[in-house]
Amino acid sequence: MIAQVPFGRTGHLSTRALFGGAAFWQTPQADADRILDLLLEYGINHIDTAASYGDSELRIGPWMAQHRAKFFLATKTDERTYQGAKDQFHRSLERLRVASVDMIQMHYLVDPQEWDVAMGPGGALEALIEAREQGLTRFIGVTGHDISVAAMHKRSLERFDFDSVLLPYNFVLLQNPQYAADFEALMALCRERNVAVQAIKLIAQGGWDNQPHTRPSTSR
Repeated sequence: MIAQVPFGRTGHLSTRALFGGAAFWQTPQADADRILDLLLEYGINHIDTAASYGDSELRIGPWMAQHRAKFFLATKTDERTYQGAKDQFHRSLERLRVASVDMIQMHYLVDPQEWDVAMGPGGALEALIEAREQGLTRFIGVTGHDISVAAMHKRSLERFDFDSVLLPYNFVLLQNPQYAADFEALMALCRERNVAVQAIKLIAQGGWDNQPHTRPSTSR
């Protein structure tokens, strides 16, 4: 079984390896079922998906009726306005076949202009706070990629007390002095507030630079 650690201040003990729902982007249900069987076999108890991950929520949905209590279930919205995020989140609940999720996250919140909209009056954050007040989610997180993500997450935490952050962490990125410094500053704030940290892209060969992009990723 995979070891479990506290997921920030949420009270949940998450397995060190979470399941990334992007794997189900275009996956047939039969294949998704076999993979979800493996999650149960090895005790992985945290699923992280998103509204924009193709068919992911639809593939996970049939499992939630029977196994909802076994997973910390998180999804994401990439909408930036209150109404857009509210509508997308309710669609996610329908696709996942659940009355609520454990966490809803602001997806890929890195662009400063999008950040101003999402975090401002009439922005997506208001919809997520409302969802929490209505019992549709227990926690709110923020995610992102790119070189500026660590600095932007710190800015987000200074504006709102998010329960978790998600961002890349690997040897290649840490060779960038600015990213390394921004990451450490973010981690210091997360430790101070007991904010959960989710690391992605742990293994990377390098940046894309001028090479053709063959995957939806900031690294290869």
